[in-house]
Amino acid sequence: MTTIPGVGIGLGVAQGPVARMAEPLPAPDDEPSTIGAEAETERVREAVSAVARELEERGAQAGGSARDVLEAQAMIAEDPSLESELDARISAGATAERAVHEAFATFRETLVAVGGYLGERAADLDDVAQRVIARLRGVPAPGVPDPGHPFVLVATDLAPADTALLDLDQVLALITSEGGPTSHTAILAREKGIVAVVGAAAAADLAEGETVIVDAAAGQIITSPTEEELQRARNRAETRANAASAPITAGALSDGTPVPLLANLGKPEAAADAVTQGAEGVGLFRTEFLFLSSTNAPTVDQQRESYRQLLSEFRGKKVVVRALDAGADKPLAFLNDAHEENPALGLRGLRALRANEDILREQLTALAAADADVRADGEGADLWVMAPMVATVEETSYFVGLAREYGIKTAGIMIEVPAAALLADRVLREADFASIGTNDLTQYTMAADRLLGSVSALQDPWHPAVLTLIHTAGRAGAELGKPVGICGEAAADPLLAVVLVGLGATSLSMAPSALADVRAILLQYTLADARRIAEAALAAPDAASARDAARAAATAQKETNR
Repeated sequence: MTTIPGVGIGLGVAQGPVARMAEPLPAPDDEPSTIGAEAETERVREAVSAVARELEERGAQAGGSARDVLEAQAMIAEDPSLESELDARISAGATAERAVHEAFATFRETLVAVGGYLGERAADLDDVAQRVIARLRGVPAPGVPDPGHPFVLVATDLAPADTALLDLDQVLALITSEGGPTSHTAILAREKGIVAVVGAAAAADLAEGETVIVDAAAGQIITSPTEEELQRARNRAETRANAASAPITAGALSDGTPVPLLANLGKPEAAADAVTQGAEGVGLFRTEFLFLSSTNAPTVDQQRESYRQLLSEFRGKKVVVRALDAGADKPLAFLNDAHEENPALGLRGLRALRANEDILREQLTALAAADADVRADGEGADLWVMAPMVATVEETSYFVGLAREYGIKTAGIMIEVPAAALLADRVLREADFASIGTNDLTQYTMAADRLLGSVSALQDPWHPAVLTLIHTAGRAGAELGKPVGICGEAAADPLLAVVLVGLGATSLSMAPSALADVRAILLQYTLADARRIAEAALAAPDAASARDAARAAATAQKETNR
């Protein structure tokens, strides 16, 4: 028996035979066309269009985050700049296959250089290019294997198109040798509830057909397991399944300390499913979906209807709505179309809204109206509204004051910038609450672009520097009697959720599929336990050590509690 370390997604465990992703198609030969430029152009237009439509159909089937990712892929596949690259190569005599290979590679390099949202999409171009070339050759596109029996899928990484439509009756677990806890593979695996270990570099050596145990809770893969180990894994999987089917209770620690477990949502249509999975409210409603698909800002009435639909699903429950968070990886032409050398540090979030205050005022108008609509025909929701990308006390005062003008009773801010965390005691004197966005807080603390693969190892919320800032904010909230929640991806990591509560988080918001695992682990510890586990993580020198220290402290605490 040997173990391969990686980053586990969730608390699941699974076992089965390995099936590896097929190798990419070889690069087309660099040979001149024999059918002429017009015919090659017609071939490539048909292939690109067909692949784009297939991606859109897959997205529609998958829904959720997968739909957004796949629709973005389809848009890039048909980008006019890419089409010009293809035409130029075909005009120079290349075949359609070779033109696709070269043009997509060049376009990929361009997007990587741009960085931000487009830089993130660059890696997806490899998958699109493979699908277009396969279409041109009349062969199946490389993708998820079909060995005819359930299997553990092993890949370098998964393209969003593959992850979106995995057959969960066949894929027992997922292992990738690349990627991290905030990669698309990890996010989609968490959303679908797939047992997964990502970033396991040594998984590249796993052999086709060998039996492995994928232990997400321990963040490892066990190779050549004994029958005893296999049985223990089966018992754990069964226990977890039973816990997931048990009656849903409010989030709490074993000593009764309440820890509300909320959902991160991007569209009102996802509300009903979140409630079914045990969401006690909404900790982050991203309003960007109303804006990103439009060339103009939506009207007050359009926004009002969407907010009304959301609030109606959560009558009597807390709903935290984030004001439009545009800029950086979510550019909007009507909000800020100026070129910025580093948009992640530019006019984004509240900064962009202040520069276009009419958009912010219209959003607050729509939220207040929707809240009144819902209250008029029964019990209302408990509406909280927060501003994104707040860095100063003055920005906090500005937003809270503006929200009050429109009758918003509970107004707060996102803590995503280290400055806001360091001044949390002053910021929270102005705001009613704060919500920590761990993705951006980690990015800015570690000076590591969260969309840049070359520094993905630094994009880890377990880093003690990040945990220290969270602790600073949590302590300030406790002293002032102000709630401090977590709404970043970190809250969906069960062990990290315990640490976050120990650092002072008063609520946790996450993808609905992660709620059951987090609810279960919180019930294993008291608040004093959580604080001791958090202290162990804080004392570590780096992210990996913090994770290991917390795991060791949690294990020791469970032994003590028996």
